[in-house]
Amino acid sequence: MTKLSSAQKFLKKIGLGKEDYYFWKQIGKALLCTYTVFGVAWLWNETSPLGWWTLKPRPKEEKEMAHLYERRRFPYPGDKEAVEEFIAGGGALGTTIGPKGFIESSKDSDNFQKKLQSKKFEQEALKLWMRMKNEVISELQEKGNPSSGRPYS
Repeated sequence: MTKLSSAQKFLKKIGLGKEDYYFWKQIGKALLCTYTVFGVAWLWNETSPLGWWTLKPRPKEEKEMAHLYERRRFPYPGDKEAVEEFIAGGGALGTTIGPKGFIESSKDSDNFQKKLQSKKFEQEALKLWMRMKNEVISELQEKGNPSSGRPYS
């Protein structure tokens, strides 16, 4: 009995006595909630439609191309048959996330963004050109073009 009471005195000194149970219960709840939030964030990171670090929605073009990409599953190193099959399939080359069918090792996210921006710029330039062309055609039709009976195209 003396050993039990001395053990309780020692536990009380280091903050593990009976009166500290409520405190440690609250600490346990807080840790449980924290780990739950981190677990949900980790799961969201794996299956997220957003970028984890950027927290920006993906552009429409990238969403449309998302079905072309797959996440590669690497085999366990001890399984020789699976490793040989993986290497024979060209899985050891390139990046861990790549397009289906072929492997590109020099894929750059900045390069992809630049391509999207240039594509949008070209689309806007084409829209502006078509609008200007239509305005000129309508002006010529209003004035009436004596040289030809049909509008410009």
